[in-house]
Amino acid sequence: MPIVKYTPFADTEDFPVGLRLFQDSINRLFSDQTTARPWTPAVDILETENELVVKADLPGIDMKDIDIQMENGTLTLKGERKFEKDEKNKGFHRMERSYGSFVRYFTVPETVDTEHVKAEYNAGVLTVTLPKKEIAKPKA
Repeated sequence: MPIVKYTPFADTEDFPVGLRLFQDSINRLFSDQTTARPWTPAVDILETENELVVKADLPGIDMKDIDIQMENGTLTLKGERKFEKDEKNKGFHRMERSYGSFVRYFTVPETVDTEHVKAEYNAGVLTVTLPKKEIAKPKA
C-alpha cells in the first residue's frame, strides 16, 4: 500500500470564509515574517456624469514603484511596497502591514475615452480618472 500525505486543507475553496481566514492566520504565524507576500490594495470606483474615477489606497509606496497601464479595455495597476530592513529595530512586536508586489485588473467599459486617462498620486492615494466619450455623456 502506498503512503499518501494527508492534507486536510488542500482544497480550501469549498470551506467557509471563517475557516479560510483561520488557515491564513496560522500560515502567517508559521511563515517567515521578513519575506514579502502578495497583498491587494483597497480600491473605490465611482462614476459621475462625465467620468469614472478609480481610487486606490497605496500608503508608503513611491510613485516610481507604481505602474499604470491601459490596454485592450483593461486598466492594470501594479506596484510594490518594499520591506525596509533596519538592523537597529530587530524587535518587532507586531507586523500587520503586508509587503511585496500587487496587481489589480479592471475591465473598462467601451464608453471610456482611453486616450485621455489621467492619474495623480497624493498622500498615499492613487486617483485614476477615466473620462467618458462624448457619446456616453448625458444630453439635455
